[in-house]
Amino acid sequence: MQPDTSIPTSAPSTNPTPTHTHPKKSSEGWKNILFTVLILVGAPLFAIVLTTFVFQSYRVDGASMETTLQNNDRLIIWKFPQTIAHIRNTVHMPKRGDIIVFTKQNLPDANGNNKQLIKRVIGLPGDHIVVKDGHITIYNPGHPDGYNPDTSQDFSAGIAETTNGDVDVTVTDGQVFVCGDNRPHSLDSRFFGVIPASDIVGTLSYRIAPVGNFEHF
Repeated sequence: MQPDTSIPTSAPSTNPTPTHTHPKKSSEGWKNILFTVLILVGAPLFAIVLTTFVFQSYRVDGASMETTLQNNDRLIIWKFPQTIAHIRNTVHMPKRGDIIVFTKQNLPDANGNNKQLIKRVIGLPGDHIVVKDGHITIYNPGHPDGYNPDTSQDFSAGIAETTNGDVDVTVTDGQVFVCGDNRPHSLDSRFFGVIPASDIVGTLSYRIAPVGNFEHF
């Protein structure tokens, strides 16, 4: 006779094995903390990158650009073309009539840093510029007999009718000649000469304040 075979008499349990959720909750918590930290750290860094390389807000200090710009106007300056030019080791030239912010070397501000000024581009490379008898005359291959940019360009509105000074200068490669729109009350190229285009910070894009004077340039 064969020995009895032991047969299990209890059926497998049908109760599901309890699911332990604590490790998952802990993982989700760390992910949320990490995401929050990345936002807190990344947002300021992103803002710094934008203001350093793309655009920056400025406040007008003074009356040299009246009546186009007023004291305390808030502006957005577009810097990206200058950034690309620096990366490529080239020079980005603005257009005649552009309003630019530039760093004036050897002109310190209240903190001892090189002062930044806002002016309008009047002369470009190849221009022979003469300021005499209260107005500006530009001579170049397109205008061998000379012309007054204040009366023949779109930016004539808001510019002072009289341009004092006695200037005779030729703008060479990589340089621009700038003036404030309020000519009797502007320190510009009539006094300190042409500026290197490499010193340009950016070009005026928007006036954002006062809100009622919002304008795209």
